[in-house]
Amino acid sequence: MDIFTTDARTADLNQLGDEIAELSAHLEAAIARLLDLIREFDAREGWANGFRSCAAWLSWRVGYAPGAAREHVRVARALGTLPLLSQALARGELSYAKVRELTRVATPETEERLLAVGRTGTAEHVERIVRGWRRMDRKAEAQEAARHHTARALHVYQDEDGTVRIRGRLAPEVGALLVKALEGARESLYQRRREEVPDADPPTMEQQQADALALLAETALHQGIDPGVPGERYQVVVHVDAAVLVDADQTGQSVLEDGMRVPAGTSQRLACDATRVVMRHDAEGRVTDVGARTRTIPPAIRRALQYRDHGCRFPGCSVRFGQGHHIRHWAHGGPTTLSNLTMLCRRHHRAVHEEGYQVERQPDGELQFRRPNGWVIPEVPRSPDLPADPLAAIRAWNEENGLALNARTTMPGWLGERLDVGYAIDVLHPMARQR
Repeated sequence: MDIFTTDARTADLNQLGDEIAELSAHLEAAIARLLDLIREFDAREGWANGFRSCAAWLSWRVGYAPGAAREHVRVARALGTLPLLSQALARGELSYAKVRELTRVATPETEERLLAVGRTGTAEHVERIVRGWRRMDRKAEAQEAARHHTARALHVYQDEDGTVRIRGRLAPEVGALLVKALEGARESLYQRRREEVPDADPPTMEQQQADALALLAETALHQGIDPGVPGERYQVVVHVDAAVLVDADQTGQSVLEDGMRVPAGTSQRLACDATRVVMRHDAEGRVTDVGARTRTIPPAIRRALQYRDHGCRFPGCSVRFGQGHHIRHWAHGGPTTLSNLTMLCRRHHRAVHEEGYQVERQPDGELQFRRPNGWVIPEVPRSPDLPADPLAAIRAWNEENGLALNARTTMPGWLGERLDVGYAIDVLHPMARQR
């Protein structure tokens, strides 16, 4: 009697285990479809309706923790170039946990080898092999960085006709810095020219690059090589007429210190939380009086605002630090009080001032955000309508797509032998095989 009871209990537990394994395979296949949808949504920027990223939208709309949302987006993007791993997940052969680890290191060239690791090993084996793989990657990256540093060079010599030739090789990060500096200098030189003489034929890109390099050299000699005090380096000065702050349609200046015009909405955003100096001019434009420098939001109120809001208040945003925003702008007579202030990150502050988004404080003190079309953005989105039996719906969807899933679909081929990570990396990693 005892033997029969034990056998029955064992069979019951085995059936329960098989049900868990089969259902897990169905869920993995559903996750593959979810990742396909996320990848398409991300590529088409369906999240760009007030959110910083697809991960931020997922955190708000689906309820993922920020870290989990970022991981789903990362894996979804990676699978777009890894069809073998994507198909294995879609067929329920690999778990999302395994695929998540493998996409950290897989490339189209190494995908087939790593897929074999996923099918053969357990999730723990996969994690250990990926850690070993990344250690090898870091060694290879360090060796490559050392080669880049050793190979750096810049040759400057005079040609027979008196022109100067320049040829060089820079480390990737230094090269990126130079490219950005050239872009900024080129824009500074030719943007104003396009505005003043729109029909003039511009120089070739090569000629513009040469002019930009000359401007960088002149600026360095004029300003001195010392980059100066950090606060001064990053200070942005905007000159804006009071009438423009009140009404963006009014005529008047709204320019950076170098004379470059910026939209009135940008000036209004910057003026929300900045140092303000009032300058009065006569009819000829000469300065007649300069007021004292003041903060549009005093330090004490700013500290209270940060303590109350704990970061950006835009729905779904988790940025902990931001800028003070006047719900009713001070240029329109809005007071600088906590009830008329809220904290917004740079991205959402721009959205409110320059992209048509709106924010209002309701009678109960809560904030209400609206899209440019007037639709309210809820703090917590409405839950989607689900079928009465979601699991049955998942099973039916998988069967309609030709998936025959069972309790052994996700079972690895591991037979219990000890895993030698070092040997596995020596066999699998392309850099290790070149040693």
